Amino acid sequence: MSRVRGALAAVAAVLVLSACTAAVEPDQPETPSPFAACPAPSGAPDGLTELPDLSLECFTGGQPVELRTLPRPAVINVWASWCAPCREELPVMQGLADRAAGRLSVIGLDSGDRREAAASFATDHDVSFPTLFDPDRRFAGELGQATLPITVFVDTDGKTYIHRSALTVDELIEKVREHTGVTVTR
Repeated sequence: MSRVRGALAAVAAVLVLSACTAAVEPDQPETPSPFAACPAPSGAPDGLTELPDLSLECFTGGQPVELRTLPRPAVINVWASWCAPCREELPVMQGLADRAAGRLSVIGLDSGDRREAAASFATDHDVSFPTLFDPDRRFAGELGQATLPITVFVDTDGKTYIHRSALTVDELIEKVREHTGVTVTR
């Protein structure tokens, strides 16, 4: 009996992990980008931060965005349309972006996804905060992370804190306060 339970637990673990690491179906007709334009560089004199030294494409196009020059403090949410926990968390991140406008940069980072799938999901769920596009999962790789979602909190000095699972509204509010110094209400 314990072997059967062990086998069932192993199968369940594989299924849970595959929900956040699976690929998506081929492209369909293109959905216009629902996302806002990416933020301009912060103008920080040194641009130093604990973020990886990467430039990624803004989902809406334009010049590549150097992660180390993003306006701070910031919350960077790494997600994909095929990741079930990401799909639940992304509207929570949109709520944060709406409530913290002007005090905190909230930036999405669509990782390992198809542009069409991400745009379609965001359109269907009214997600519009600025988003970077990383189909090759370079950012997650630099962080040493295989599963999504990932949320990176960056304070005004560039110090980062990485959270490796989906957040509820209350958890997100607390992490924002703790790791960026910005207070956001529900």
